[in-house]
Amino acid sequence: MNEIDNLGASLLADIAGAQDEAALEQVRIAALGKAGSISALLKTLGAMTPDERKEKGPLINGLRDKVQGALGARKEALGEAALDARLASETVDITLPVREGPEARGRIHPISQVIDEITAIFGDMGFSVAEGPDVETDDLNFTKLNFPVGHPAREMHDTFFFAPDANGERKLLRTHTSPVQVRTMMAQEPPIRVICPGRTYRMDSDQTHTPMFHQVEGLVIDKKAHMGHMKWVLEEFCKAFFEIDNVKMRFRPSFFPFTEPSVEVDIQCSRKGGEIRFGEGEDWLEILGCGMVHPNVLRNCGLDPDIYQGFAWGMGIDRIAMLKYGMPDLRPFFEADLRWLAHYGFRPLDLPTLTGGLSS
Repeated sequence: MNEIDNLGASLLADIAGAQDEAALEQVRIAALGKAGSISALLKTLGAMTPDERKEKGPLINGLRDKVQGALGARKEALGEAALDARLASETVDITLPVREGPEARGRIHPISQVIDEITAIFGDMGFSVAEGPDVETDDLNFTKLNFPVGHPAREMHDTFFFAPDANGERKLLRTHTSPVQVRTMMAQEPPIRVICPGRTYRMDSDQTHTPMFHQVEGLVIDKKAHMGHMKWVLEEFCKAFFEIDNVKMRFRPSFFPFTEPSVEVDIQCSRKGGEIRFGEGEDWLEILGCGMVHPNVLRNCGLDPDIYQGFAWGMGIDRIAMLKYGMPDLRPFFEADLRWLAHYGFRPLDLPTLTGGLSS
């Protein structure tokens, strides 16, 4: 009897002294495992006489039940203590600002943002977006656009040409998005109102030029389109894009093989304090080139210049992005520097609209 009582007292003390669930498990195995002390007592019942079994059986089984109950109670207490400790160590300071999720930390590249802004503006005027391949033929990039043989743009030092194919034809990386205009005129009947944004390639590299850059061109073909329409379209675009109420523009005679007459467009600005501000001041800044589509281009695209006429324009997306958002150097546009993108980039959900504002 004393042996059972002593064993019970020792096991209950070990259970009470267990500091964690691992130590408690060791006590359980020592008592109730296959080689445990209580298990050994239970095995002796089979060799006892009926009278001994009747006397000691209830005591041994009672010890087993008491130890099992103590083990369960201690395990529950240790679990609650561990939870309390975890809650104390993981206390949340609700005065701290909420961390932004990845959908809020990400940024839209300024080029993508400006393309969306341009699309929103011209989409409101009834223009659709046309696209074409970056790799073009000499015919679509130059010949159909009235570039004469021997024009400097058709030389290797200006244009990225591929090696001649089996037929002797040299493909090239398009130098402008004008081939998209050609493809559009050859594929659909007027009236045509499209803009053509996309990547273009020229052998040029400095602070404001890169071998690969972005351009957007516009095209209107109709029976009565004239330069007055073109002037209104460009004025409305500049007012909407630079988000100013009034804009003064001047048109200077120029030359492009694919337009006649051709003009360069300057926009009024102020350069005080090293900052360019549009809609004020006495300075001028060239912003784009445009003109009436040359009759030869219309003929080359299967349109009768005696019936149809139109106007076209083109501008650098990277350039107008730099002007609007104050970026001094073009090269970081392509360096994939996350610090630069965090500063100049746009939140993913700040979609440009004419009603809600192009840039928030």
